[in-house]
Amino acid sequence: MDDSYFILAEAARPDWLTYPRSFRRLVEQGLVDLTPWHLMEGERALEHARGLATRYKNRTLFPFAYRQDCDDVACWEMGHGERVFIVHDFASPGFEDDGNFENVWAWFRMAVEETAGWE
Repeated sequence: MDDSYFILAEAARPDWLTYPRSFRRLVEQGLVDLTPWHLMEGERALEHARGLATRYKNRTLFPFAYRQDCDDVACWEMGHGERVFIVHDFASPGFEDDGNFENVWAWFRMAVEETAGWE
């Protein structure tokens, strides 16, 4: 599977989104399935971003990973650089925030820990 499966072309993604090098590196190395976390295919992420925009009108989010056993998604938010936000999707607005990480690598460390504990 090539990188374009996970990384949308510049013309297809939101103007404010530049994929962090750390995310590109995960994709290049094939680190896309960390059960229970999985990186989202680019078109699916775009579709999910549209849904997030309707549910959380006060935020501009772009998801890049989802947790398979709940409605948590890892997102970037416009205006917050490389910070990763965990959004509990479908929660009432104002109650969706489930934590955040400094960057993709900090999120990835958590995902690896959760993978290690997943049985």
